[in-house]
Amino acid sequence: MSEKPSVLFVCVHNAGRSQMAAAWLTHLAGDRVEVRSAGSNPGDAVNPAAVEAMAEVGIDISAETPKILTVDAVKESDVCITMGCGDTCPVFPGKRYLDWKLEDPAGQGVAAVRPIRDEIKAMVEGLIKEIAPETSK
Repeated sequence: MSEKPSVLFVCVHNAGRSQMAAAWLTHLAGDRVEVRSAGSNPGDAVNPAAVEAMAEVGIDISAETPKILTVDAVKESDVCITMGCGDTCPVFPGKRYLDWKLEDPAGQGVAAVRPIRDEIKAMVEGLIKEIAPETSK
C-alpha cells in the first residue's frame, strides 16, 4: 500500500451507498486517505434521501455527482470496496478487494437510509483503523 492509501467505493449507481461511504471516509480520515467512488451504471443524481441522511450528521454531499467506474480508478486504488456491483467490477492483482453487504437505499425514504448510513460509518471507522490509523506526534 502506498504512503497515502487510496480507496475506491463502488456500487451500481454511485448514488447512495458508495457516495455515503466516500463522504464518511473523507470526513473521518481527512487527508490521510485518497478517496474515490464510482458506479458500474451511474445514476443521474445522488439519492436525495442519502443527501438528507448525511446532512443530518453534518456532511454535505449535495454537490456530488455519480461517476462511471473506470479501469484506471481501480488501478489507482489500493483498496476497492464493492457494495452490490458483483462481477461488473474489474479485478487486478495486488489490490485489496472487500465486498460490503449493505441494503440498497435506492427508492427508500430517509428513515430507511439512516441505519444504512450508520452501518457504513461503522465499517469506514474499521477500515480507517486498518489502513490509516492516526499517529500520535
